[in-house]
Amino acid sequence: MIKMLGKKLTILFIATTLVAMPFIGMGQISIGDDLSKINYEKPSDYVIGGITVSGIEFLDKNVIIMLSELDLGAKIKVPGDDITGAIRKLWNQGMFENISISATKIQGNKIFLDINLKERPRLSKFSFNGIRKAEADDLREKINLSRGDVVTDHLIIRTKNIIKKHYASKGYLNSDVEITHKPNTKVENFEDLAITIKKNKKVKIDVINIIGNEEISDGSLHSAMKETKQKGYFNPLNSLGPLVIDMATDIASLKFKKLQDDIAIYISDNFKVNIMKGSKYIESEYKNDLNLIVQKYNKLGYRDAHIVKDSIYKINNTNLGIDIYLEEGHKYYFRNIDWVGNTIYTSEFLTTILGIRSGDVYNKELLETNLSYNPMGFDISSLYMDNGYLFFNAQPVEVYVDNDSIDLEIRIFEGKQARINKVTVQGNEKTNDHVVIRELRTIPGQLFSRSDIIRSTRELANLQYFNAETIQPDVKPNPADGTVDIIYKVEETSADQIELSGGWGYGRVIGTIGLKFNNFSINNFFKKDSWRPVPTGDGQKLSLRFQTYGKDYMSWSVSFTEPWLGGKKPNALTVSYFYSLYTNRLPKSDTNYASFIINGITVGIGKRLTWPDDFFTLYQGVNIQSYKLNNYATIFPIGSGTGLYHNINYEINLGRNSISQPIYPRSGSDISLGLELTPPYSLFSNRDYSTLGENDKYKWIEYHKWKAKAYWYFELMDKLVLATKLRFGYLGYYNRDVGTTPFERFYLGGDGLSGYNNFDGREIIGMRGYSNESVTPLYYKEKNIGGTVFTRYSLELRYPISLNPSSTIYAQAFFEAGNSWLGSYNFDPFNIKRAAGFGIRVFLPMFGMLGLDWAYGFDPIPGIPSASGSHFHFSLNQSLD
Repeated sequence: MIKMLGKKLTILFIATTLVAMPFIGMGQISIGDDLSKINYEKPSDYVIGGITVSGIEFLDKNVIIMLSELDLGAKIKVPGDDITGAIRKLWNQGMFENISISATKIQGNKIFLDINLKERPRLSKFSFNGIRKAEADDLREKINLSRGDVVTDHLIIRTKNIIKKHYASKGYLNSDVEITHKPNTKVENFEDLAITIKKNKKVKIDVINIIGNEEISDGSLHSAMKETKQKGYFNPLNSLGPLVIDMATDIASLKFKKLQDDIAIYISDNFKVNIMKGSKYIESEYKNDLNLIVQKYNKLGYRDAHIVKDSIYKINNTNLGIDIYLEEGHKYYFRNIDWVGNTIYTSEFLTTILGIRSGDVYNKELLETNLSYNPMGFDISSLYMDNGYLFFNAQPVEVYVDNDSIDLEIRIFEGKQARINKVTVQGNEKTNDHVVIRELRTIPGQLFSRSDIIRSTRELANLQYFNAETIQPDVKPNPADGTVDIIYKVEETSADQIELSGGWGYGRVIGTIGLKFNNFSINNFFKKDSWRPVPTGDGQKLSLRFQTYGKDYMSWSVSFTEPWLGGKKPNALTVSYFYSLYTNRLPKSDTNYASFIINGITVGIGKRLTWPDDFFTLYQGVNIQSYKLNNYATIFPIGSGTGLYHNINYEINLGRNSISQPIYPRSGSDISLGLELTPPYSLFSNRDYSTLGENDKYKWIEYHKWKAKAYWYFELMDKLVLATKLRFGYLGYYNRDVGTTPFERFYLGGDGLSGYNNFDGREIIGMRGYSNESVTPLYYKEKNIGGTVFTRYSLELRYPISLNPSSTIYAQAFFEAGNSWLGSYNFDPFNIKRAAGFGIRVFLPMFGMLGLDWAYGFDPIPGIPSASGSHFHFSLNQSLD
C-alpha cells in the first residue's frame, strides 16, 4: 500500500511538472521522494477527497479553493491538466510569489490535496523623491495606491506608466521613474515603496513644417491647430516688401477687404506668441489637431484635402520637430441645392434659412451647422424641432460633382409632431421640485421645442443653485405614441454665502460680516428638522449684513425676497430695511459731538415680461429714507449740519438679461435702464427757494436720477471671453433755485468697498487704477461732494483656470476708462481717466465672487498725486462691476 501510494504521488508530481513547464519559476508541485515505483505511462483517475490551503495569512482559504476551480468530489486525472490548470489560475491572480500543490494522502480512489502558497508582499506606505509636495499630492490621487495593496509587477508597471503619462501631458516626455522596494521592519510581508522621479527638461515643439500647402498660409494652419503649437516667433521683416506692394495695390483698387486679409496673413505668418498654449507635444491632442487642419480646408471649399503623412523627429534632448505633408485638392463650390421630402415648409424658405446659395464656396462645416444646430443664428433643425418635429432628420447627399461644382440633395424626414409627456428633475437634493419646475419652459402637453429646452437650461443655471457646467437635459423620445419625456439632471452646489471682510475707508479699518441665504425657505422656518443649518429649498433670499469700525460707526441691514409671489407667476417681492449711525468719536456731552443717523425701508416688486421678448424684466419700488444730522457740517457740508431730511422716491428699472450663466458668462447681454425720482415738492409750493437756507431747502429731498448699464459677452474662441461694459448715471433737479441735491450723488474710483455706501445715499462706482472715490469732482472749499454725472467704460478679456462649481477661477486683462462731472454742462464723454491692468476672480459658493486686480491709472487727479498710478484692488461680490 505504501509503495502504491508512492507511485501515485510520483506520477502526480511528474505529470504536473511536465505540463507546468511554462510555469517553472512561478509555481511548483512537491510530492514525496520515493519515485522508484511510479508508472509514468498510466495516469489514474481520482476523486478529490479534501483540499487544504497552507502558507497564507491574509487571504480567505475558501476563496483560494474557489479560484483554483478544484472542487471537492470532482474527478481529476493524475497526472493531468487539472492540477496544472489550478496552478495557472492561481498564478494569474498576481498575488503569489510561489505556488505548490501536494497530495497529502490517498485513500482508495480519493486523493487529498494541499495548496501551499507564498503571498506577494503588501504595500505598507510609499513616498516620492525628486518632486515638490504639491506635485506629490497631485500624483497620490492619480496613482491611487492604498495600504494593503498587493505589490505585483502589474502594480509597479501601472504606477510608472501613470506617472510618466502625467508628466508627458505637461511636456516632460523624457521623464524617468524608478520604484524601489524595501521590506517593512515592523510588519511581516509588507513593503515600503520609494518612487523616485526625474522629470528632466521639458520637450518642446521647435518647429512645425507644413509641406504641400499653397492656398492656405502656414500661419493660418498653425492657428487651426488648437493644442499643438510650435515655439513663438517674431519676424517683422519677413515678407514686409511684398506686403507693402500688396497694400498699395489693394488701396489703389479700393479692395479694403483684401487689404484686411493681406495684413492678417502677414501678422499670422510672422508674429506668434503662445499666451494660452505652450509648445508641448501630447499625442492625442496632436492627432485631433491634424483633423482640424483638414477641417480648415473643408471650410474653405477644399473637400478632398487630406494629410498624406506626418513625421515627428528629435532635434535634441529638449526639442522635437514635426513635418506634416498634405494634399489640398481642388476648391469646390455649391451649385444646385434641392430639397426632397419637405411638406411643412417650402423649398425656397428652407434655402433662405440654410443661408447657402449657388456659387458659394463649399463649406462642409457651415452646411452641417446650418442643418443641425447654429448657436449664433438660424438652422433647419431648430426650425422643425421648435415646432414639435422631434423625429425630424435632414440628410445632405452629393448627387453630382461636375469639375469644381457640387449638386446637393437634402433629404428630409419630417415625421410627426411630438408632445411632451413627462418632465422630471433629478439631483436636486436640497432644492424643492416646485422651485425647479417653475423655471422650466417645457410643460407636459405642449409641443416639443428644442429652444425651450435650451432656455430652461439657462434658467436653471441662473438660479445659481446648480453647477451650470453639468446641467444636462435628457430627452427620451417615445416614437410609438409620439411623445417625449424630458429629465433635467442637475448637481446641487452651495448657494449660501458668508461675507467676512475688512476695508479701508476714511482713515479707518471697517469690518463687515454678512450672511446671504439664496435658497431660503420661510415655510419651514418653524420646523425644527429643517434647520440644517437654516431651512432651505424654496428659492427665497434672506440677507443679513452688519458693518462697523467701532461704536462710532455701525450699520446693519436685512433684506428678504420672494421670487414667486403667490406661487403662480414670477413676480418677485423684495422688502428691506437698513440703519446706520455715524459719529465723530466724541462723547455726547461734548459740544462738538456730531452724529448722522440714517433709516431706510424699501418695498419693490419685479416681474418678467413677455414683450418684446421674455428676457425682459421690469422692477418697481418705493424707497423711504430719513437722514438725521446733528452738528455734522464738518463732514457733510450742508447748512449748519443739523436737521432732519426725508427722501421718498419711486424707482423703476427696465432690463433685459440674456447671459448664458451668471458666474462665467460666455454669451449674451445684460442691459438695463433705470429711473429714480422723488415728488417735485418745490414745484407744488409757493415758497421762494432762492431765499431759503439749505436746511429748509433740502428738508424734503427732490431729484430725478437716471442710470443705464449695458454689458455684452462674446466667446472669441473656446472659453476665451471678451466682456464689454458701459455704465452711465445722471442726477438732475426740478427747480433751478433748489439745485441738485447734495444727497444721492455719484462717487467714482477704487474698489467700491470703502464701507460708507449708505452715507448720504451716495452711490459708489468702482474704477480700477485710482484710489477710492478719487475720480470725483473736487468742489466746495476742496471738499469731495460727489458728481452728478458719471460714465465708465470697461473692456475685459477673460479666460477660465477652473470651472469647477466649488471654486470657479478665471483670469482677466482689462482696459478701463471713466470720469464724473459736477453738472451736465461740464459733461464730456471723451474727457476720461484711463487705466489698464490684470486680475483674477475666484467664485466660492460660501463667499461669493472674490477678486484681486492690479491696475495702473494713466491720468493724474488734480490735487491728489497718489490717486492715480499703480494700485491693487480687492473686490467682493462683483463690487467693481
